Amino acid sequence: MASSSTSTLPVLESRSPIIEAGNLVLLRIPNGDIKGVKVEKDSTVTIGRLGSFHANELINQPYGLTFEMVNKKLKVMPPRTLQEVEDTDATNELINDGEFVQPLTIEEIQKFKATGVHVSEIIKRQIEQHANYSLKTEYSKEKYKKRKEEKYSKSFTTIEPTLFNVCDYWFNKDQARIRDLRTDSLSQLLNLANIRPGGRYIAVDDASGLVVAGILERMGGQGRLLTICDTDSPPAYPVVMNMNFRPHIVSGVLASLNWATSEEGYTPIIPPSDIPQDQIRSERQKSRLNKRKAVTNLVTNTREELFSGEFDSLIIASQYDPWSILQRLVPYVGGSGSIVVYSPHIQILTDLHTQMRATTQYLSPNITEPWLRRYQVLPGRTHPTMNTSGSGGYLLHAFKIYDDPNASSVLMHRHKPKKVRLTQTEPTSEVVSSADDISSKEDIVEASVDTTMLDEQC
Repeated sequence: MASSSTSTLPVLESRSPIIEAGNLVLLRIPNGDIKGVKVEKDSTVTIGRLGSFHANELINQPYGLTFEMVNKKLKVMPPRTLQEVEDTDATNELINDGEFVQPLTIEEIQKFKATGVHVSEIIKRQIEQHANYSLKTEYSKEKYKKRKEEKYSKSFTTIEPTLFNVCDYWFNKDQARIRDLRTDSLSQLLNLANIRPGGRYIAVDDASGLVVAGILERMGGQGRLLTICDTDSPPAYPVVMNMNFRPHIVSGVLASLNWATSEEGYTPIIPPSDIPQDQIRSERQKSRLNKRKAVTNLVTNTREELFSGEFDSLIIASQYDPWSILQRLVPYVGGSGSIVVYSPHIQILTDLHTQMRATTQYLSPNITEPWLRRYQVLPGRTHPTMNTSGSGGYLLHAFKIYDDPNASSVLMHRHKPKKVRLTQTEPTSEVVSSADDISSKEDIVEASVDTTMLDEQC
């Protein structure tokens, strides 16, 4: 029934398919690095040594296009296609990369760039004057061209801010800020937590909002996500900003409480917001009081929602002790709800696993370690990459169950044993109706045998 009800909900886009003013856009530059820039209307965007361009040139453009910067303007470049590289008998063993292999000097190259010569023309002249270029293999020639393009090209490609691309960007930029949470680990975390539109979830995210961003994207603006954080005000999740969500994805779905207000016995200290009208001196003071009252009502309603419980899942990616977090928040998770804990260190989860197995509240706690290996996929050159990440963290998953001592045993629901008919030498109509009757008759037979043996001895 739940699946049929959620399937009828309207599907809304989580982000705009084009670049809008105010978006944080990811740009892939020729050397493979990814830069994040904010596109504001009537502003200038600078990309390091590549140069700068007017931001209005990028607004209302779709993601995935490749642009070349020419005099602070953008020119759309045609997409490149993969071409088969013909294998030849050439080898690199006779190549001697000395000082005079490339006679084109740096000063001449700078002069070409100053006069406006295109990058492709500069690379073409370098190839023509290269003494050993003809001795290279076809693969070496492709690598040579690629290195020169990375060095001189002033182009970039816009990247759509999907969860995979944003997670990969932050993992390569500063993986400590997202607690070493890799793309494959994040996908398994969301699957184990059973994130879906219309669900209700509790999250403790100390990974710069990466877990929150993944949950919000899968919920699609339908359901409720309650986060527990350290700050009094709603936390600023930088990863969520990179996702460029539409307002309906976050507003009305995401709410937050700090650790103090998430405790039932805590009484928040809130300044008074209801004062007599004759004491209000200005409209500014009235506006400030209205905002204070709105914040007070929001905190009160959010606490009541948390304490009502029956949340579908609890997701933890925190720097604090996970066992103390479970003791605080698990009572608000419903029966058969998923509990997923992420940590970059396995020892923390093994200790937690031991503690969870000692209680009857958790079913089937288990620890998994995701493993990822990237491949280069090119015609004739498909192979694993030489460098890869050592670990993407560890995941602990369990289900919450209700420990009811009055619950019926599973043995009561098993099928009764089939009736067994005794086989005797003489025909008889006696039927054994149960296993107890069989055991009682066996005892009678054994007793009669013992009595006969005593009579013979006498």
